[in-house]
Amino acid sequence: MSKPKSILVTGAAGRLGLAIVQRLLREGQHVSAVVRRESAELLALQAQFDGRLEILSFDLSDWQAMESWQPLVDPSKVWSGLVNNAAVAYDDLVTNTRANELSAMFGINVFAAIVLSKLVIRNMILHQTAGSLVHVSSISTRDGYKGLAMYAATKGALEAFSKGVAREWGSRGIRSNCIVPGFMETAMSSKLSEEQRAKIYRRNPLGRAVEVESVAATVAFLIGPEANSVTGQDFVVN
Repeated sequence: MSKPKSILVTGAAGRLGLAIVQRLLREGQHVSAVVRRESAELLALQAQFDGRLEILSFDLSDWQAMESWQPLVDPSKVWSGLVNNAAVAYDDLVTNTRANELSAMFGINVFAAIVLSKLVIRNMILHQTAGSLVHVSSISTRDGYKGLAMYAATKGALEAFSKGVAREWGSRGIRSNCIVPGFMETAMSSKLSEEQRAKIYRRNPLGRAVEVESVAATVAFLIGPEANSVTGQDFVVN
């Protein structure tokens, strides 16, 4: 019997990543969740959705080691989707830029996403799979935010990369899109003060935080067959 197709989701231990994994599982998908370390929430989901959730431990900051990471390059695996969700934020003014922090952020937010895309696309070609890649960007690429210029630069790079991938591999039935969420209540935004949050949410037409579940639902749509004519696009959820 052939192996089921699976969707690779990075940053699956965070609030958005966990919501994406839950949504995909509820829709009947098989999911491989990439995390730095296992979480109680993921283990509970693994027990609930017996046989449909695989937890893979890998530190994406070591992105150069990906090409020899067995779970990812195993030719018996069949990937039907990739959600490049993992990200870190280095928040500071440009005049305070520190090379080490900048390099580490680009390593996870951009370089790891590109290498993962490369390996997943190769797998899709090998198995003749019409698949979907979804890259999680940020509203900071649209609206300038003080202290987020460098973070926004990583997400802008991801958006440009996604459009190029869509052009390169559309003839093989491989789609690539970005989702651009507004500010959500996640670990990344927890560093903000209440005053900073209020200021940000006032710029949002709805005047409140973006719901994580709404972002996850949009990701699931882009991964699924109903979006099979959608590629090279950026979807703002704000």
